Amino acid sequence: MSTKYVYFFGGNSADGDGKMKELLGGKGANLAEMCRIGLPVPAGFTITTEVCNYYYANNQTLPPEVKQQVEEAMRRTEQAMGAKFGDSKNPLLVSCRSGARVSMPGMMDTVLNIGLNETTLKGLIDSTGNERFAWDSYRRFVQMYGDVVLDLKPTSKTEIDPFEQIMHDLKEEVHVHEDTKLTVAHLKELVKRFKKAVKDKKGKDFPEDPMEQMWEAVTAVFRSWNNDRAIVYRRQYGYPHEWGTAANICSMVFGNMGDDSGTGVAFTRDPATGENVFYGEYLINAQGEDVVAGIRTPKKIAELQKDMPAVYKQLDDIRKILEKHYKDVQDIEFTIQKGKLWMLQTRNGKRTGFAGVRFAVDMVEEGLIDRKEALTAGRVPPDDLNQLLQPIFDPEAKRKAVENEGRLLAKGINAGPGAACGKIKFFADDAENHVHKHGKGVILVRRETSPEDIRGMQAADGILTAFGGASSHAALVSRQMGKVCIVGCGDLQIDYSKRTMTVKGKTLKEDDYISIDGFTGEVIEGKVATKPSEVVQVLIDKTLKPEQSRVYQQFEKLMKWADEARGSFKIRTNADKPDQAEAAIAFGAEGIGLCRTEHMFFDHIRDMRQMILSSTTEERKAALAELLPHQRMDFEGIFRAMKGYPVTIRTLDPPLHEFLPHDDKGQEEMAKEMGVSKQVIAERVKALHEFNPMLGFRGCRLGIVYPEITEMQARAIFE
Repeated sequence: MSTKYVYFFGGNSADGDGKMKELLGGKGANLAEMCRIGLPVPAGFTITTEVCNYYYANNQTLPPEVKQQVEEAMRRTEQAMGAKFGDSKNPLLVSCRSGARVSMPGMMDTVLNIGLNETTLKGLIDSTGNERFAWDSYRRFVQMYGDVVLDLKPTSKTEIDPFEQIMHDLKEEVHVHEDTKLTVAHLKELVKRFKKAVKDKKGKDFPEDPMEQMWEAVTAVFRSWNNDRAIVYRRQYGYPHEWGTAANICSMVFGNMGDDSGTGVAFTRDPATGENVFYGEYLINAQGEDVVAGIRTPKKIAELQKDMPAVYKQLDDIRKILEKHYKDVQDIEFTIQKGKLWMLQTRNGKRTGFAGVRFAVDMVEEGLIDRKEALTAGRVPPDDLNQLLQPIFDPEAKRKAVENEGRLLAKGINAGPGAACGKIKFFADDAENHVHKHGKGVILVRRETSPEDIRGMQAADGILTAFGGASSHAALVSRQMGKVCIVGCGDLQIDYSKRTMTVKGKTLKEDDYISIDGFTGEVIEGKVATKPSEVVQVLIDKTLKPEQSRVYQQFEKLMKWADEARGSFKIRTNADKPDQAEAAIAFGAEGIGLCRTEHMFFDHIRDMRQMILSSTTEERKAALAELLPHQRMDFEGIFRAMKGYPVTIRTLDPPLHEFLPHDDKGQEEMAKEMGVSKQVIAERVKALHEFNPMLGFRGCRLGIVYPEITEMQARAIFE
């Protein structure tokens, strides 16, 4: 019996289901699941991840059984949609989308409107009665196919997408600024020029055969699994390279058929703050990629209630069905074709740490999930809690900058909460290089981001874009990375060639400082001072009362549930100083698992170096006598903070050479301070050099040769 490589979905039935993500990928599994629960999904089929892995293991070829299985699935799709792929009178068009088992926003490729050619184009015009829509779909297909399948998209910041350049030039010629204002004649000319660009660059005509177009798109999706941005993304999040991606062939439904059509992306709750509100955006008379690409700034989802009340009501009902079914916040994509709603995707929504904690707490209180589920790493990954502890802007410093000094530049859509300040960088590789050489302190400023910017986004402290909305690529990826992000800042005019950004007549250049507030969407010139997070203000600084901070209240609830769940399991901390011990107790630690005392020696390095240079026991004891009161004070502070909880102390462990300078300048400075020659220092460093520091003269061996060190530390502990 041959392996099943192709799984159909459509109507209210599907070969697969939501549990088959390893085989169908997240997108394919959820499309099948939505069909099974009765939601309106365009028919189609999924080519499994096994085919992708076969493709790489067998010299980029496909299993022989796949062709027949795809033909059968295509027949079922045609029957479900009432149209025929490649037909001259009533053509079915399809999309080809990637789908790994986990969401990887924008990392892999998509091709829309597959099946269009000179023949099917006429059939599309006749069957829809809308010539402009048909030609707009065709020009989009040629452009996307050229970029993704024929590899014509730019690979560096100095290159320009040939199709974007052609579009720009034509719009200049006909004095049109918006794509939607292009006429049928303009669109025909675009297609003609696009095809000429393909012929000029690839040496062959644009493919006309629908089946050839589809198979080439499928293999392009498989190739995209190993593109640079996808590999970087997998490495960052620890996803195995062996997973592979599925390819989803889905019947096209069109949001660009007029003002009763549209497309959108939404979250069942706010993915930035966690508030239980329908959150998202849409565009009228557009296709899906227009929203995520961030090229046009879309409308908020709430406005759909006014534009299309019946569709909004249906969509709002579906969001509630999906949350109840999946028991998690969903990220959905939809298209409205001539007033009819179609669901194109659902997946667990990426969220900030702030939102993740609130989702978990609110859903327990709403009865959607229990406390045990709320505490799982899938709900609130440990790293997400770190976001709640990151600094925020000092309100007084920010008020002074905005109101007194007039440094507020602009305001956009707050897409990733937090406070970030840094130098402006306009290109991803420049941001990455700066951080590699100088450490953090970069704000990546773009018109809009694309998957090619992933390395720069990873390196930057914050991301600012002129275009795009709350579900644009910049917003989605920055939320997952925990980055501060502002999008759709329409007042920004960015000139990449001059490396400048201009706002209301004021120009800032690369390496100027800006500060961005991911809570409010405000962009401020220069640096703004920060202060501790609300959680730290409540627990450590005591400058905020618990009832004054919703963030702290949500955090406290989750932590109390965690305490109840762990039962008798004890949590200890690593702490070397009294302030660290106090912070650990405030966050719930029940003792110190390791107190490294070498930090106490480093804090008083002159006395420590005097001890190392000593040539007699008496000299060593004299130097250690200087260290004793300092260590006694540190231990007292730690014991007081611990309030009787156990403390495990490690006496001096590192080899002595770690306390001495190894460079000429450092040795000269030490010699001057200690009143000896540089040669004395250099000889002592050489004498203490270790071939294998991990097994050398350190730890208990130090205490045997120099028992006075251990004696001093023991006295400090007991006194």
